Amino acid sequence: MAVVSTPATLERALPVMDNAEVLRIRNDFPVLNQLVNGQPLVYLDSGATSQNPVSVIEAEQEFYEQRNAAVHRGAHHLAVEATEAFEDARQTMADFIGAGYEETIWTSNATEGLNLISYALSNAGLWAAQGRGDQGLRELALGPGDQIVVTEMEHHANLIPWQELAFRTGATLRHIPIDDDGNLRMDAAAEVIGSRTKVLAFTHASNVLGIINPVQELTALGRAAGALVVLDACQSAPHLPLNVKDLDVDFAVLSGHKMLAPTGIGVLYGRQELLDILPPFLTGGSMITTVTMERAEYLPAPQRFEAGTQRISQAVALAAAANYLTETGLDRIHTWESGLGQRMVVGLDAIPGVRVLGPAAGKERIGLAAFDVDGVHAHDVGQFLDSRGIAVRVGHHCAQPLHRRLGLTATTRASAYLYNTTDDVDRFLEAVAGVRAYFRA
Repeated sequence: MAVVSTPATLERALPVMDNAEVLRIRNDFPVLNQLVNGQPLVYLDSGATSQNPVSVIEAEQEFYEQRNAAVHRGAHHLAVEATEAFEDARQTMADFIGAGYEETIWTSNATEGLNLISYALSNAGLWAAQGRGDQGLRELALGPGDQIVVTEMEHHANLIPWQELAFRTGATLRHIPIDDDGNLRMDAAAEVIGSRTKVLAFTHASNVLGIINPVQELTALGRAAGALVVLDACQSAPHLPLNVKDLDVDFAVLSGHKMLAPTGIGVLYGRQELLDILPPFLTGGSMITTVTMERAEYLPAPQRFEAGTQRISQAVALAAAANYLTETGLDRIHTWESGLGQRMVVGLDAIPGVRVLGPAAGKERIGLAAFDVDGVHAHDVGQFLDSRGIAVRVGHHCAQPLHRRLGLTATTRASAYLYNTTDDVDRFLEAVAGVRAYFRA
């Protein structure tokens, strides 16, 4: 009997990534083929914004050259083709994260997606109080006595929207603390998440610590409490296989610019039964069924949350990026990047006066490392590395509470992706080794 090859079996059949393959991949990224301060660019800032392969650039360009038109708003040839490309891209992203087509909503970025959920939950309370909408809204509404739970390691995008939701509704915001190594204290999580918890929001992978959080354990605690579970997948979706159904979360967000796509495009996943009863966040054209001078009725998801002209070319390009990652193999990418992350940590640990945040060498992490150089400000470290053609991120990485908990105001972060080689990491480590001597720290 013939054996049918599935995408998973095909991926396992592919060889482990090596430097030779990565150099071929690197040729797909035009921006990487340049000199910075007279030296070949080593780009280690993909945790902030990744670079774009030719296929993604060409996908957006081809849309503008061949089928640029408004979607869902015309019967002419270009409008039909534009709509098909736009909705095909939605299906591609739904498949990429293991979601349903109707559960996949376009946003500008992950931050907008998190704000969308926050404001929709605010509006749920308003609608329920006025007897408007589905009866299920009463269960989603928050008020005094209810709790929202986040973690101490959250990016501001997954903290401030929940602070504001607590302010608007009178709910209480609580957080799961971390230990001195940056790991979530799961013993405390079991105490913090309780019967009054209505929302549990946490990051899949920390943009500072590199830690991959125990999603299933946290989700189980949220489910036991009857809470909505919101996953920030910004640092996981680009780097490792992601299936929102297997993770059993209610909502998840990602940003295209962190996964080889243009800026200005992101995805919100939400369970269908929740999306169809939640009130919209933005209102206007394209998301309505009937409008009178007094009121409007709204379409079901996904259009319910997509008011106005959408990010059409960016969505098409994001789908091309997802295809590039899928064809390369996310399991393979994760394995390669994890190796680069370990190489960073081992190398940084060997440099006197350098403190690495997050898991110790040998423990699982995504391919990034944030670190502090004793006696040298992170901004000076970043400028020193830039003078040697090495691009890294400096600052608090939109995670001030986490840095404060670890006794720091800023760190330097190197984050790798599928186009980085071991030589890139070694050049980076060699440069960091010279920082304290240069600044006479």
